[in-house]
Amino acid sequence: METETLAMAQEIDFSILALFMRATLTVKLVMIMLIVASFWSWAIIIQKLILYRSARADAEEFDHAFWSGEPLDELFDKIGPQPSGSSSKIFAAGMMEWRRSHRQDGGLIAGAQARIDRSMDVAIAKESEGLNKGLSLLATVGSTAPFIGLFGTVIGIMNAFVEIAQQQNTNLAVVAPGIAEALLATGLGLLAAIPAVIFYNKLSADSDRIIGGYESFADEFATILSRQLDS
Repeated sequence: METETLAMAQEIDFSILALFMRATLTVKLVMIMLIVASFWSWAIIIQKLILYRSARADAEEFDHAFWSGEPLDELFDKIGPQPSGSSSKIFAAGMMEWRRSHRQDGGLIAGAQARIDRSMDVAIAKESEGLNKGLSLLATVGSTAPFIGLFGTVIGIMNAFVEIAQQQNTNLAVVAPGIAEALLATGLGLLAAIPAVIFYNKLSADSDRIIGGYESFADEFATILSRQLDS
């Protein structure tokens, strides 16, 4: 009897595709949801890695130009009021407010320093929003995917027990497929969650470092303009 049961179990296809096709509709929907979440997470991860690499390169290039000794007015005229780089945008925001704060007679309008700081803070906030966009989705996938997978597993095991009761048979050939299908949902949940959590932590740290660099530059630039205001 055991030999016959083992032979029947060996004939069952336990490939991932076969397990998916044998699963119930609810478990299939859970699996599809987790697969979509996993691909969506990887799309965000790749996009953010490229974006952050570009942002660091842009910041390094602009810092070199900014500290090269070139007059700030000439540098601003070269990059224009709407540059493409994040660091350049922060610089342009400060310079535009600096120029707006001059009266026609060459004097400065009161409160120029505060307006310059506020303009650069707004520019930093906009760039920060772009850098952090999508990270909340990674956090959501990382925290919920295991529970969604567990939900699919619970439903799958319930269906497996129902099938056992209907067939009144507990041999391996009846039990194994249902349990395997149920556990596949948990596996997919972990497959989606683990990379999402790892890269969320990494990308959040990278984003904080880049934004911190923008804030440091804004402070240094504000200090330079402050000296000119005092003189």
